[in-house]
Amino acid sequence: MQPLMDQYGRVATDLRVSLTDRCNLRCTYCMPAEGLDWLPTDQQLSDDEVVRLIGVAVGRLGVQEIRFTGGEPLVRRGLVDIVRRVRDLDADVEMSITTNALGLAKTAASLAEAGLNRVNVSLDTVRRETFHEVTRRDRLDDVVEGLAAAEAAGLGPVKVNAVLLRGVNDDHAPELLAWCIERGYQLRFIEQMPLDAQHGWSRDEMVTADEILASLSTAFALTPASEPRGSAPAELFTVDGGPATVGVIASVTRPFCGDCDRVRLTADGQVRNCLFARTESDLRVALRAGASDDELAERWLTAMRGKAAGHGIDDPTFLQPDRPMSAIGG
Repeated sequence: MQPLMDQYGRVATDLRVSLTDRCNLRCTYCMPAEGLDWLPTDQQLSDDEVVRLIGVAVGRLGVQEIRFTGGEPLVRRGLVDIVRRVRDLDADVEMSITTNALGLAKTAASLAEAGLNRVNVSLDTVRRETFHEVTRRDRLDDVVEGLAAAEAAGLGPVKVNAVLLRGVNDDHAPELLAWCIERGYQLRFIEQMPLDAQHGWSRDEMVTADEILASLSTAFALTPASEPRGSAPAELFTVDGGPATVGVIASVTRPFCGDCDRVRLTADGQVRNCLFARTESDLRVALRAGASDDELAERWLTAMRGKAAGHGIDDPTFLQPDRPMSAIGG
């Protein structure tokens, strides 16, 4: 087994697998109202191909955690079976999904039975009108039901990811935290990143980590967590003395690239060694041409060696990736 090590000594043990670029929401900071041109079916990895590449990552390259993403992974019909087959490959690998939870009430129990460990749910507000404004869909009740179903199925700790948008929900942080604490969910605020399909992101308009913490501090006493963050992206804070915590993922203003342990596989079989990379390494073509698992592993190792030291958002020459977040996978 060879670790997925880059030229700076960082080892990737966390694999984010995008199962589809499709989504059943139209969040304003992610894609236009009319949606996007989805990947043709023949370019998308099949269930067998997904499981095989995960097997290479886990069995030959030391990957310990799998996060299924999208788009929206719950719209992938084979999701439960993929989870079950990956669990059969390795009883100890940690498996989770990042989801909007629209279909989670119907699938949480099946996913837990198949071997999924936990879920991260994207939820930016608990106000119905604002939810509709952000997502362009009136589906808040479905998300709330999905969260409860995940908790009931044992897919915990249930985590909630929230993005604050200036002038839309930037004053909702204390309310959302109180709502999550009441239900036992772990809340993480994420700085909006330059990954929207419209390429309309502006650093000046982004709600920063400092602003998020200032807003939360108007209602709660926050204390930095004593445990070191390590490779985890969130800075954790104890709320009102604990045990509840809240996290802030400040990818833009407080980058954690030096501790990054992630690698991404897109729905069409491309390795991305950084969320903001502008180049990809194709595994799908090699896989379909008959490459062995050892050959696929070597291609993956080569892709990781080209990983940059940092995402470069502060560099004047920074260019946003051509693919939006929905096509990369979070």
